[in-house]
Amino acid sequence: MVALRALTALAACIGAVNAQCPYMTGDYPAGDLPASHPPVRRDGSAQDATAATAEFLKQYEIDDSKSTLTSDVGGPFSDQTSLKTGERGATLLEDFIFRQKIQHFDHERVPERAVHARGAGAHGVFESYGNWSNITAASFLGAPGKETPVFIRFSTVAGSRGSADTARDVHGFAVRFYTDEGNYDIVGNNIPVFFIQDAILFPDLIHAVKPKPDSEIPQAATAHDSAWDFFSQQPSTLHTLLWAMSPHGIVRSYRHMDGWGVHAFRFVTDDGKTKLVKFRFKTLQGKAGLVWEEAQAVAGNNADAHRQDLFEAIENQRFPEWEFQAQIMEEEDQLRFGFDLLDPTKIVPEDLVPFTPLGKLTLNRNPRNYFAETEQIMFQPGHIVRGVDFTEDPLLQGRLFSYLDTQLNRNGGPNFEQLPINQPRVPWHNNNRDGAGQMYIPLNTAAYSPNTLNDGFPAQANQTTRNGFFTAPNRGTSGRLVRAVSSTFADVWSQPRLFFNSLLPAEQQFVINAMRFETSNLKSSVVKSNVLIQLNRVSHDIATRVAKALGMTAPAPDAKFYHNNKTTGLSVFENKLQKLDGLKVGYLTTLAKSGNDTALAHLKSSLSSANVDVVVVAESLASGIDQTYSAAAATNFDAIVVAEGAASVFSPSMDKSASHLSTLYPAGRPLQILTDGYRWGKPVAVIGSANTTLNAAGIPAQTEGVYAVQSSADLGSQLKEGLKTFKFLDRFPLDQ
Repeated sequence: MVALRALTALAACIGAVNAQCPYMTGDYPAGDLPASHPPVRRDGSAQDATAATAEFLKQYEIDDSKSTLTSDVGGPFSDQTSLKTGERGATLLEDFIFRQKIQHFDHERVPERAVHARGAGAHGVFESYGNWSNITAASFLGAPGKETPVFIRFSTVAGSRGSADTARDVHGFAVRFYTDEGNYDIVGNNIPVFFIQDAILFPDLIHAVKPKPDSEIPQAATAHDSAWDFFSQQPSTLHTLLWAMSPHGIVRSYRHMDGWGVHAFRFVTDDGKTKLVKFRFKTLQGKAGLVWEEAQAVAGNNADAHRQDLFEAIENQRFPEWEFQAQIMEEEDQLRFGFDLLDPTKIVPEDLVPFTPLGKLTLNRNPRNYFAETEQIMFQPGHIVRGVDFTEDPLLQGRLFSYLDTQLNRNGGPNFEQLPINQPRVPWHNNNRDGAGQMYIPLNTAAYSPNTLNDGFPAQANQTTRNGFFTAPNRGTSGRLVRAVSSTFADVWSQPRLFFNSLLPAEQQFVINAMRFETSNLKSSVVKSNVLIQLNRVSHDIATRVAKALGMTAPAPDAKFYHNNKTTGLSVFENKLQKLDGLKVGYLTTLAKSGNDTALAHLKSSLSSANVDVVVVAESLASGIDQTYSAAAATNFDAIVVAEGAASVFSPSMDKSASHLSTLYPAGRPLQILTDGYRWGKPVAVIGSANTTLNAAGIPAQTEGVYAVQSSADLGSQLKEGLKTFKFLDRFPLDQ
């Protein structure tokens, strides 16, 4: 049952008469913490943040085992039948059990997020690599090995809560650090730039990309006129657009993408010295993406593919990891690189400013209740700590207002920070009072500052007193009031070209193919023409290739922003995967040959060392069979193996006379799995006599990533190398 006494004890510390400084060094005084609260330290000593998370959340967990059903106020009752006037009579309004049950059900949903509605999340721990006090006063970066609990929520942007995980989109990557100086949120994306330069355009952007208001079509997709009308009228969108059209927009999983802070921020030392920083969470699994046809098939076969992948990886203790990094720059560098660091549509190329690794983030605990944790966590860039400060990035400035405002709307009042998932892991004291859903009982009757009736508490904290947050002293501003985009933001075409130039040829083709798909769904000839004009300012080659699919002619080259520069780190497929944890190999067999399969045993043994799962597929479930052909598809697997003796089920679906045709699965399904896997760039293998299936699938045997072996002795090592490559890009045709 919820430990109500613990909540009351925690409430007692709010506004307590003998309130202690909330930013003291070392241990908190015992009287300032509820008895059930985990120990809190602010010195450099490491604590077990994983255990601290479990202990903190335990006081809010409800265990219904061996319990009696009660009302919300504790009265035992039965709620399986309504109170009626006789067996066939009307239900009585008096039935308080019916009313309370139905009314609570009717109000179970809160407003979904206007953006980032579709998501999944998990708890974890951040460990600092060192003492970074030379660049920031942030306590969570103050000592090597120091641990801080975290929660990450991943998401797509445009779709509703019911949309598919693999919709092409920017992906949210929001990180909360439950630091020993309060909560700190980095509310970013898996793409380092954003569509707009001024937050005042955010409603316009979202109204344009959301489904049409008359038909509510298409869901979680930008392949419609209003989206591309906006993109062509606001060319600041082009950089993010090209990223989204690349494999960054259709990731293999949340585990296989980076996270970015998007904006420039400031690190601030205790004595007020500042550095400009841009943040990245670099995946330690390696980056991986899907191809578009594959992503569409995944959406149809398993709309929850990404949240399932994350949940299963953590459940199987294959904890995903990211390295927290920063590009560290001087205040004087704001215009040094030929663009403005305050422009959120620009990256700082990694070859100009390398990333400094600050620590490692590991996700190691799934939510116990999706709604209470993942849905109710409420991020905002305004959750900030001492040692970090904002910049004048106009998109960031607007987000500081908007994110708080949207949480007020979702929660129906200002007390959303009191929800367990939003609470800091340290005591808090302030003069905020009342409001809907107030959970605590403040004891301080002098809820104002300054006061004498409570001895001046809670006391103010700043740079020099009580270790408080402070704005960087060197910040300032001047100038007349204007409504204008900075002239230093004007070039919105050079960096989209830099991104495109930095991709592999096959990835460039994926971008072209994606834009062909999207723009071929447009109805307005004016919008299509305007899109080509803007693309032509980035690259005449891009405009020409997209125009060809539209049956149109690209404008003449507009070379003002053309260049051949490239940078590093932007490709998805350039580097092999670092870990294979949780990848899946489909082992296609038949019930007639599945018994005592030594090749399967060898393969499982070899791949298990890399935490790769082998999923055995046959006509029906039986001992040793994990999945049926009727439930299987190439989308379920990262590699596909055809077992010795399974060739009989691989006849083409059009062969109606084939004696093997079965009602247990759609005709041709086994062959379709193999064919689709090959077409989508996956490693495929056949064992022994099963190599005849390569001919049936039209797969050339002497192709990279295709393994035809007589025994499984070496297949495991070959497949591991193939899985690290992930996609064999030479299978995809390129424009000539």
